[in-house]
This record gives sequence, structure tokens and C-alpha cells, in this order.
Amino acid sequence: MKRPLGAQISHMLRDRGVDVIFGIPGVHNQEMYRGIEEAGITHVLARHEQGAGFMADGYARASGNPGVAYVITGPGLCNIMTPMGQGYSDSVPMLVLSSCLDDDQALQGQLHQMKDQRAAGETVADWSLQANTASAAYGLVERAFEEFALSRPRPKHIQVPISQLKAQADPAPFPNQPGLRTKALPPDVAPVLSMLNIARRPLFVLGGGARSNLWRQILTQIGAACFTTYAGRGMVGLDYALDFGAALSRPESARIIASADLVVVVGAELGEVDLWRDALGHTANMIRIDLDPQVLSDHHRASVKLQADGGSFAHAMWASIDHVKPANGWSSDEVSEARSKWRAEIDAERPGIVPVLDALRKAMPADVMVYSDMTQFAYVAKGVWEMPFPYHWHHPNGFGTLGYALPAGIGGAIARPGRPTAVIAGDYGFHYTMMELGVAVELGLPLPIILWDNGKLKEIEDSMVGSQIAPNAVVARNPDFCKLAEAFGALSAAPSTLDDMQSAVRKAFSAKGPTLIRITPDIWRAE
Repeated sequence: MKRPLGAQISHMLRDRGVDVIFGIPGVHNQEMYRGIEEAGITHVLARHEQGAGFMADGYARASGNPGVAYVITGPGLCNIMTPMGQGYSDSVPMLVLSSCLDDDQALQGQLHQMKDQRAAGETVADWSLQANTASAAYGLVERAFEEFALSRPRPKHIQVPISQLKAQADPAPFPNQPGLRTKALPPDVAPVLSMLNIARRPLFVLGGGARSNLWRQILTQIGAACFTTYAGRGMVGLDYALDFGAALSRPESARIIASADLVVVVGAELGEVDLWRDALGHTANMIRIDLDPQVLSDHHRASVKLQADGGSFAHAMWASIDHVKPANGWSSDEVSEARSKWRAEIDAERPGIVPVLDALRKAMPADVMVYSDMTQFAYVAKGVWEMPFPYHWHHPNGFGTLGYALPAGIGGAIARPGRPTAVIAGDYGFHYTMMELGVAVELGLPLPIILWDNGKLKEIEDSMVGSQIAPNAVVARNPDFCKLAEAFGALSAAPSTLDDMQSAVRKAFSAKGPTLIRITPDIWRAE
């Protein structure tokens, strides 16, 4: 039956599997809310559109399904642009739907008016388009979901004029038959297998796009060593003897990579935030597997390129791997020595954090999903915290925004009811989105929030000192974080020893709401 278009869009989303929408209603987008409950969709009310966007991001990363957000014209879209930028750099499927003014050119002085809202959205999205009719809105939603499934997932923005959201519209068409992604088949990987067959020291680099549970078996069968990007951590599980870990950013990794006689890079962008240098360091042939043609054609100049998703590539390799003679050029002692050295370097660079992380890891369930913020505590963790499963640690790697962890962790916890989720944030970054504590309390999420409180922007202070700049503007007055959490209705703890911290963390996973656990650098000195 006919309904206002805003309501029809909600029904269309439900027909395509959307069960949660994050957002904030306003007079400009209230028609989008008319159909939410009727369609059977849960709406999560964020305290700020930035929080709504990060929740959608966290939900998408945890569930594998697109995260959806509703925002208002103008400032609503502007506020969610930071999460959209984060989602773009980290390949997160997000669909942001906003209202827009009917006429933003001839009329001036309107509520929430911008010079060009659509163009603003396009700066941080895969695309940002306006739907001036019901059929156009339906077509763009269909296109977004098709692209999420078939290509590199990135945020999309659709805006609909307010008058169109109010106008009566026929229902959206039934979902299309999903498109089939072109997959790598055994014949496609024949050149790769041929090159592996003559390699003595083959090396794989597995990124977030590798997406397969076969990599450990493949690497074992081939006798290959591997590195992972931060997004690819856990791809080979624990204790694979030839896994160098997420250590591409360690300077010495370039020397090890140069010693390989074949490098295979799967689903990894190899950007600045992966390497922190211009070049990977390889001197041998590189084979590159990626969905994104821009990645395949970048300055790393692969000798063999295959446009495919990492999962189908892994399955195609596994189907034909019996024809590859195992290599014997790597030794477990070589890998173990490098990893021990890097761990010691990381501990020396930011003293005192590694022992706290070791204790924290022991208190966490094996299948915990962690959301971390831009904080020294997380930077160290990414280098030393071993992951038994892939896609269980989410960090704002590319865009690098502060305030990510708490709202993203809320989205992740919503996507995984009954399974453990934890948040790691620094004291300064926590200020950005701490108001979203109210959402976690409202939903009764058993969410441990590990707050590393060193009382300053310590990473920036260290960088200033290293650049011979007198530290300036790196200290801000903090509230009493425990009382703040309790004011929201959350639980809190301020452990003074590592044993107390572990006890607080274990208790938080079974609580009836979130628990803020404040720890300071003094905690390791107390041991």
C-alpha cells in the first residue's frame, strides 16, 4: 500500500536484512522514522551523530552486514562525516540516509542550510547522491547493497528532499536476485602456484581483505612465512611458527621482506598506516590479489595481479595446492628471534604498557571482540597482543579519528548479543564521545571500558619532544571518570594492581550494564 516515502524506505531496508538503524530524529528527517517500528527495525538513539556513525561502523565490522544511520539535514550530515571518513579508509559498509532541503539555491536563511550538502558527503564517502523521486531512492538503495556485496565496501550517502520524504509513494520493489561476485577459480591461480613451486622463501602479507579460514593450512602446506597488517591480525590464528605477526611497521621488517624470493600480498592496501615507510621492501617478484584496481596499480608495482576477493583466492589455492612443493627456506628460530626483538623494542619505546596488556589479555575471553581508540595503549597492543581469530580487534587505522572506540564498541555489542565485547580508550579520546555511555546504559550492555588515563596527549608530547618542540597544549583537565560513569548509571572501578584489574574486567563481562575501568601508568609500578 502507499505510504510516505520515508516509511517505504525503512520497509525496503528491512526487506534487505537491516534490523538495526542508528541515528537521531529531527524535524527534517522525522518522516524516515514513521516506518521504523512498523517495519520491525530497532532504532538506537545516539547522543551525537558522530556516535551514530561509529555505532554503525562497529555494527558492520562485527556482523559483516552494512551499518545504517539516519541523520538530519546540514549539521546531522556534517557530524557523521568523521565516521564516514573512517569507514572509507577502513573499507566498512555503511549506508547513511539523510534529509535535504527542497531548494538550497534560490532560498536563503533556511534551517540547517548548507551550500552543497551532497558534495560535502562525497568527500568522505564512496558516493553521495540525491534522490528526487521514490524510484530514484529505491534505485540508489539497491545500488548501495549491490556494491557492498560485489566491490570494496565503503560508505554511501543518499539524501532525499524533505517534501519527497513526506510524499505518498508505492512500495519499493522486492529485492533483486543478488549479483554474483567474480571469484578466483583454480585456473586463475595457476601462475601463482607455478611461482610458488620454485620459491625457496615465499612470503605472504595478509590484510583485512584476505578473509578466509584456510590461510594457516595453506601457509603450512607451502612452507611460507607471513606478515599481517593490523587489520589482518589473527588471520593465521595463534602460534604459527613462521608468522612474523603485525610487524610491517617495524623498520627491520623491510630487511626480512627483501630476503624473500617471492612476495604474495592478499587484501592489503600497503598504505602509510600499514608500513610507515614508502616501500614494502621487497626485491623479488610481487603477486597482488585485491578487489580494488587502484590498489593493484599502485607504486608497489606487482608483477602478477589478480582482481579477486581474498576468500575465493584462498579456496582456489587450496583446491590445487597439492601440486606445490613445500619450501624450506624459512626457520622458526629466525621468526621467533625477530618477534622477541620487536616485542622488546615496543616495550622500550612506550615503557610499562606491555605488562599491563599481558595481564589484561589473560582476563579476556578468547573470543572477545575489542574496539580500540587512538591511544598509546592500543598502539602497543596492536604489536604485541596475539589474536586467535581474525576481525576481533577493530581500530580506526586509516582516518585515525579520536573517539571511535566507545560508540563502535556499542555497535559491535549490539551485533553480537551474548558474546563478549570490550572497549579500550585513552583519557583524551574518551572526551570525544563519552556521552554515548548513556546508550550503553540504556541498552544494558555488559561492556568493559578500559580507560588508559595518563593525564595527557602522551603520544603527541613524545612526538613534540622528539622534534625538539617544547610540549604545548598536551594536558587537559580530566573529570573524575569513575564518578562520571556512575552519573550515567554505569558501573566503575579504579584498580590499583594488575590482579585487581583482572578481577574488575572479568566481573564487567557479566554485569547488567557497562563498566568503566580506569587504569593509570602507576598500575604496573605497583607490581
